[in-house]
Parts: sequence; C-alpha cells; structure tokens
Amino acid sequence: MEHTKTNISKYFSIFALLILIGVTDILQAQSKEYTNPLILQRADPWVYLHSDGYYYFTASVPEFDRLELRRAKTIEGLADAEPKVIWRKHETGPQGSHIWAPEIHYIDGKWYIHYAAGGAEDVWAIRMYVVENDSENPMEGEWVEKGQVKTKWETFSLDATSFEHEGTRYLVWAQHPPEMEGNTALYIAEMENAWTIKQPQVEITRPEFDWEIQLYRVNEGAAVIKRNGKIFMTYSASGTDHNYAVGLLTADQDADLLDPDSWKKSEEPVFKTSEENGIYGPGHNSFTTTPDGETDLFIYHARSYKEIDGDPLNDPNRHTRVQVLKWNEDGTPDFGVPRPDNAPTDPEKRD
Repeated sequence: MEHTKTNISKYFSIFALLILIGVTDILQAQSKEYTNPLILQRADPWVYLHSDGYYYFTASVPEFDRLELRRAKTIEGLADAEPKVIWRKHETGPQGSHIWAPEIHYIDGKWYIHYAAGGAEDVWAIRMYVVENDSENPMEGEWVEKGQVKTKWETFSLDATSFEHEGTRYLVWAQHPPEMEGNTALYIAEMENAWTIKQPQVEITRPEFDWEIQLYRVNEGAAVIKRNGKIFMTYSASGTDHNYAVGLLTADQDADLLDPDSWKKSEEPVFKTSEENGIYGPGHNSFTTTPDGETDLFIYHARSYKEIDGDPLNDPNRHTRVQVLKWNEDGTPDFGVPRPDNAPTDPEKRD
C-alpha cells in the first residue's frame, strides 16, 4: 500500500511539473518581446502559418513592381529568409504599376496570392488580381495569372483578404463606390472560387469618424481573426503617414456576415501612433500564431519617424513589425500600443 502511495505521489509530481512547464511556456510566449522592426521596408505585411510548419511572408516592396515570397520555420527567421520573386509587373496595360498589398492563402489544395495593381499607362486604375500555384511548396512551381477579381463597379479597388467561416469562404476588400466622397469603403461578399465573388457585395464600413479621414478618407487593409465566439475584423484608416491607424469591426460567429448590421464598429482606433515609443502610422496588419497555436501574433507596418517629405507613399520606410496580441477578460482583443524599436532601422547596421 505504501508503495502504491509513493507511485501515485511520484506520478502526480511529474504531472504537476508538466503542467507547470506548459503554463510557463505559454506565459513566456505571451510576454515575449520580438525584435522590431522585423523586416525593413516591407509594408502591408502578410504572414501565414501553413500545416507544413513554415511561416510564409509577403508584402509590398518599395518599388511596387513585383510579388515576393519568403518562408521560415520561425517568425524571427523571416527576417533573414531569402525572398523569391514569383511575379513581376507587366510592361504595358493593366498590372503595370503599383503592385500593392499581396496576401498568400491556401485554398482547396492550391496556393493563391491576392494583390492590387495599377495600369502602366494609368497608375491609379488600381484593381484586384490573383495568381495561382498548384505546387505543394509555393516557393517552387509556376504562378499562373487567374485575372482580375470583378466587383459590382469598375472602380479603384484593392486590399483583398479572404477567410472561411462555417463552410463559406468570403472576400473582404476596399473599393471606391461611385457616389462616395473620398477614397474607399470596405465590402464583403461570398466567393465562388479564389478569384471570383458572388453578388451581392455588401458595404460594412466607410470613413465617418475624424480619425478615419485624416489626409484621405480611407477604410482599407482588412484582416480577420476568429476567437471567443466572435469574428474580429481589423482595418486601417486615413492617409499612410502618422495618422494611419487601426479600427475594429466585430460580428457574432452566428450572425449573417452579409448583413451590415451584424458588424459593430469601434468609434476610436484600437491601435495608433505612439509618440512616446517613437512608432508612427501603424496599420495594414495580419494575424498569425506561435508554432504551437497557443499565442496570437499581430503583424503590422509602421515608421520610426513622424515627418515625411512629399507623398507618404513615396517614403519607403514602413517596416514590418510583430508583437503579441493579448485578450481581455470579456473576450475582446487587446492590441496595446506599438512597442519601441529594439533593432537598428539602418540596413547597414543590422549586418
């Protein structure tokens, strides 16, 4: 009997130790301070953790002329991973300029990148496009153009993101409606396939609050994370200088996502410039997790200075950054504030 008690005590101690180790690992991940900036001069960052254990990263490059892709087994490893050019802009016609905001998705066994592009002759004729790769490894194989994502209007449109919910795949994007004063509102529609939407397309937010209309009247750059019985959709607003900030739309997981009334909008930005920490114009984010899936990560771009000469779009120093996304007791996301830089922003000093 005494021997049995000893064994039980031993196994209980081992079990308690394993639980303690697991909890400690989670707490360490949640309090981890990542090296920022993570990747220099990469705006509109998109990170996707695939079932093969790799993080895939794509973003807007300063030249706005190509699609790049890199991968690594860790978030930190993306910083030094070799980028591969998988597509270049056309010399003439559509898709000839302003190659913006690519996102990589794995849908029905194939890889897709959604991106925006302007025309070679009309750089502001910006529309949404898709390329496809059926290789198991998207760093290999051939990327094939699937064409333009057609919407209700032939107007300025960009920043497409895709997510699945309850067996239905949706596309969310920014577009200029013909009657609107300003730049873009956000729309949602069901998808027929990775490059085709179904109608109707439904507007779920347009710029209305003061923080959304600085320099430009913009809602753009949506990203979705599903947690705690809710669908949380971040978006970015205003011009791409220090006024750029992140807002939040929230819907119940059982709601009709094509009903505009299902989406509740934050009146204030949930993530914005931190003068104290010297981080300006954070936005156009994506979400991922640590490799074990236990900790959510918030990937975004921002600058390390406030004043910009000329059009902010011509300033290349929107750097990719990452920090832990925490959660409030009521189940809502706590974005916190942009953390200060803890790595050089000069490429020559990072080698």
